[in-house]
Order: sequence, then structure tokens, then C-alpha cells
Amino acid sequence: MGIPNIPDFQNPIQFLTIIGEIEGHSLSPSDKKTTKYEHIIPLLIATVQDPKIKGIFIMLNTVGGDVEAGLALAEMIYSIDKPKVSLVLGGGHSIGVPLATAADYSFIVPTAAMTIHPIRTTGLVIGVPQTFRYFEKMQQRIINFILRTSNIDRKKLIQLMYSTDELANDIGTILIGKEAVDYGLIDEVGGFSYALKKLNSLIDDKYG
Repeated sequence: MGIPNIPDFQNPIQFLTIIGEIEGHSLSPSDKKTTKYEHIIPLLIATVQDPKIKGIFIMLNTVGGDVEAGLALAEMIYSIDKPKVSLVLGGGHSIGVPLATAADYSFIVPTAAMTIHPIRTTGLVIGVPQTFRYFEKMQQRIINFILRTSNIDRKKLIQLMYSTDELANDIGTILIGKEAVDYGLIDEVGGFSYALKKLNSLIDDKYG
């Protein structure tokens, strides 16, 4: 008596939020919001193994973070054989770029920003050629992933990444909303409803 009869509803879409800083092998300061890859990877594995989940919706508002952790997440997302859509909300900066392009189809809201820049590091750096070769190889891993998962031209991506007249005291480029689409980095400008409709369409195409 007095208890509503609510049907047991299984949402066929796994919603995944990637926010704040992508935390790597070291803990981020306690005052920062982080996305921990050791939490996301098991969630993605469970999503793959659950036959009731038909698609993945990834929402991004990240400043970037640990390059290897972010790239590992991006590769994991890209390799999942279920329809995937990403939506860049506030920002998809730095290593957030490959996380956005890892989906089958990507959206960005008109006011969201994406920063493309070379990798950087903090702490002790040994000034030998091997160090710089390592940075170059790491940079190529990121570039190759973005080229593999988006429609941007290699020459244009390199140009944006090493631009010296866009950011104060830094190297790189900030793309706002439609600019990311115009360069072929993101597929379409749109918000949550557009992205959800696209994901449902991809699910229908795959599963009928």
C-alpha cells in the first residue's frame, strides 16, 4: 500500500564522465578534481562484458593530465566494439583531445574549448639527447592516435600544435566550438540531446 509500482528499467547506455585532471601513476593534489584511470578501465571492461549495455556516452570537461594514462584510456575506448559518442562540454584540453576523438562520433558544444599543444613535463629533466628523443616519440604516439581517430590533416595538426602566436608564454592553439569541427578534429557542433540522438542511431544501426 502506498508504494509506487516502478518498472525495472535497464538503461542500455553507459554514461562516462571524464572531468578535471587525468590522474596517472602519481596522486594529484587533494584540492584537484581528478579522473582516475584505475577506476575508468574496470568500468569500461564491465561495460564490454554486459550484454545489456549497447552504447557508451562519454562527456568531457578536462584540463588534461597524465599523458600515458590518458592515452591508455583513449586506446581502451577506441578498441571497444560498441557504439560510442563523445561530447566536449567545458573543455577537452591537452590529452583530452584524443579522449574526445576516440569515440565513433564526437560532438562539441559551441562554447567548449580544446587546447592542442606539445607534451610537457615537470620535475627533474636530464639534458641529454635521449630525453628529447623520448619526448618526440611520446608526441608522435599522440599525434598518430589523433590522426587515426579524426579527420584532421597531419600538416594542420602539427601547425596548430606548434603555433607560437596563439598562447601567451606557451606553444599551441586553443580551438573554440565550431573551430574544432572546421579543422576536422571533432565531427559536429551540438549538445547533449544531439549527441544522445546520434548514439541511439548508431545503436539501432548495429543492433537493429
